[in-house]
Amino acid sequence: MQTDLRQEARRQAEICNACRYCEGYCSVFPALHQERFFTDGNLTQLANLCHNCRGCYYACQYTAPHEFDLNLPMALAEVRQDSWESFAWPHPLAQIFQKNGVMIAVATVLGFAVLFLAMRTLGSAGGEGFYAVLSHNAMVAIFLPAFLFPLLSITISLRRYWEGTAGKRITLAHIVGAFGSAANMKNLAGGHGDGCNFEDEDKFSNARRLAHQAVMYGFLLCFAATSAGTILHYAFNMPAPYPLWSFPKLLGVPGGILMVLGTVELARLKLKADRNLGASSAWGGEMGFVLLLFLVALSGLLLYWLGGTQLMPLMLAIHLGSVLSFFLLTPYTKMAHGFYRLAALIRDEQRKAALE
Repeated sequence: MQTDLRQEARRQAEICNACRYCEGYCSVFPALHQERFFTDGNLTQLANLCHNCRGCYYACQYTAPHEFDLNLPMALAEVRQDSWESFAWPHPLAQIFQKNGVMIAVATVLGFAVLFLAMRTLGSAGGEGFYAVLSHNAMVAIFLPAFLFPLLSITISLRRYWEGTAGKRITLAHIVGAFGSAANMKNLAGGHGDGCNFEDEDKFSNARRLAHQAVMYGFLLCFAATSAGTILHYAFNMPAPYPLWSFPKLLGVPGGILMVLGTVELARLKLKADRNLGASSAWGGEMGFVLLLFLVALSGLLLYWLGGTQLMPLMLAIHLGSVLSFFLLTPYTKMAHGFYRLAALIRDEQRKAALE
């Protein structure tokens, strides 16, 4: 971990601890004000608890040109980004993606799409619908390892995070509290409930909160659709394709639409917001992830609408390429932040429980 980033974050946290003006803004400040000294583990926990809403920066009287030159959102964003790279497994891949996120995402999607098209030229798989392009067994052989690898990688990373932040034994109450905060994006609502200042210092807005919710719930619906299709295939011997009034479609289509709308809005807000209040070196990686998630959702919807046309093999290749890229890159993209943030929320529930 980079010592200079933590030294600067420690300096700013100590000033914030003395001021306490922002105590009700989000979960960061009650946790920050409880500490007298800030260890690397404390700072890592605070950084991952921060949602970068930036309300504290615009309310702060000690920002530049004041001699204290506080920019807590940026300081915590840089520590947060460094912690993801430090805890990631394998470690070198995280650094590479954060520096070249958009390029790597595009190259990976195109590479896998070309590979799937090349497999198509070898001849029909002999099935129906999508399976006429690529057999079910081939899809399982390709995507099962691609699904299991990020789970293993993230599990190792979270274990490192938990040890690094001195996490304690987790109880059901900790999990329920953390999931409650994550479900309604409590920390993106601001201390007053009117939202945050992410895109405009003079305006409170819930736009970023709603966009995150659209992406999160859209992704969960799509995951549920995939799970429903798996159950239908193996438990009821009902292989794809499925009609509109089936669980995979009733869950997947709304989920895809929510993901498209959410990622478009996140990209718009990210382009509008001040880059100097975040980890500027990770901007490309974060935008690359948003665009990759957008492509996964959009290609899935187009594949459904064009499934009966001659464009189906091409759309299937693009969709499978984007999904495979998404899975393999998950531990090194912004997708990993959801797991770290949930871990930070659980750790914060432990902190609050210790005060009772």
